[in-house]
Amino acid sequence: MNLSRIEQVAIPVRDLARATVFYRELLGMKLLFEVPPQLAFFDCDGVRLALSIASDPMYEPPGSIVYYRVADIDMAHAELERRGVEFLRGPHLIARLDAIEVWMAFFEDTEGNTIAITSERPVART
Repeated sequence: MNLSRIEQVAIPVRDLARATVFYRELLGMKLLFEVPPQLAFFDCDGVRLALSIASDPMYEPPGSIVYYRVADIDMAHAELERRGVEFLRGPHLIARLDAIEVWMAFFEDTEGNTIAITSERPVART
């Protein structure tokens, strides 16, 4: 037995309605269903994202960083900014690995959780 496919990621929130609007409207995620007043579930290309009101202080925001892969980080960054997302740090190079560069940009949701977008680019050859 080994763990491989991620089925669901939970992000703790303080205000479920506010966070649901952020993920649905600003990030453009598909809302699957809600279980008010505790939970909202989104589809992230087959992986469920659960926004949840913390049932224990141990699980209060901010939580872990969730990284979303995008095809073009500059385009995604520009579109998210257009929608009103404020970035902590725009697209920047994280690492050069053989034939690819790994790029990331970071922002926060309405609950103080850090979120990142990430993209890989071919290494520019001179």
